[in-house]
Amino acid sequence: MEELVRGERLRLRAEMKVPGRAWLEFRVAPDGSGSSYYQRAVFFPQGLSGRLYWLAVLPFHGFIFTAMARNIAKAAEALPADAEPESAAA
Repeated sequence: MEELVRGERLRLRAEMKVPGRAWLEFRVAPDGSGSSYYQRAVFFPQGLSGRLYWLAVLPFHGFIFTAMARNIAKAAEALPADAEPESAAA
């Protein structure tokens, strides 16, 4: 975990071996009587191999991240409105 702002943002640094630096960021923001959920992948390629890697995996991100967002939202909606967040392991 690179950054955690409770109730707002979680940023994870990828620890897999890739030709560059990568993060996943998840955010939530108040939206009327509910919340909006945002997620994004950030990749800073290193050299030509990094750019080729990103172009190769980019088409799959639409499927992967759409399913991830759907599953996270479904799990969040199943929680009671007054549920306390679980403690983050340090």
